[in-house]
Amino acid sequence: MTDHHKRFPGEDDDYRSCRLGLLEQEIKLRKKIEAVAKQRRQLPLGGKIPENYTFDEIRDGLTVHTQFSDLFEADKDTLLLYSFMFPPGGTPCPGCTSLTDSYHGDLVHLQQRVNFAAVAKTDIATFRAWGQERGWHNLRMLSSAGNSFNRDYHAENEEGSQAPLMHVFKRTAKGIHHFYTTELLFVPPEPGQHPRHADCMWSLWNMLDLTPEGRPDWNPSLRYD
Repeated sequence: MTDHHKRFPGEDDDYRSCRLGLLEQEIKLRKKIEAVAKQRRQLPLGGKIPENYTFDEIRDGLTVHTQFSDLFEADKDTLLLYSFMFPPGGTPCPGCTSLTDSYHGDLVHLQQRVNFAAVAKTDIATFRAWGQERGWHNLRMLSSAGNSFNRDYHAENEEGSQAPLMHVFKRTAKGIHHFYTTELLFVPPEPGQHPRHADCMWSLWNMLDLTPEGRPDWNPSLRYD
């Protein structure tokens, strides 16, 4: 069994034995996560984007049209684009809000390596106002109200219902290609499994997993009184 010489105040042999058994599983889990990440990196390029989509964006207080190709900085060829559930005339998704709160905290680091933006179907003024209320001052926010991006990339169904997805796109000399989208949302969960599909990117659940109570039968809210 894997062991080390660190011990914590007051622990007994039973605790240490259980903890070392868990450590073995944590090592295996780390290896599995790294193996899956390697397999993901080895994906071939997916299809080229069907059009150079035009999004609405607010810059310097003005609404402007931004093309998909403009989301790539000159020195960064990878784009992470999060489909945020915020239907026209509706309310923002609490889960997407929780995720984006986390993403915003990482932006200063992420943007050293990749491009990042969030896109919602609601109008850009409404989306931007929500971002300002949340303090997402560094997040690039887009509206897909005037294009078919959500429908084309399965973030919206025929009835207009929205889906939360993380997309990855790669710019090459031959054009912009789809590389990866989170797809666990499209398959039914196995028995006893919660259908959360973005756990690896959602710090909330990962931190709650460390606690004795674990993941509660609970979901984040837009506001807490």
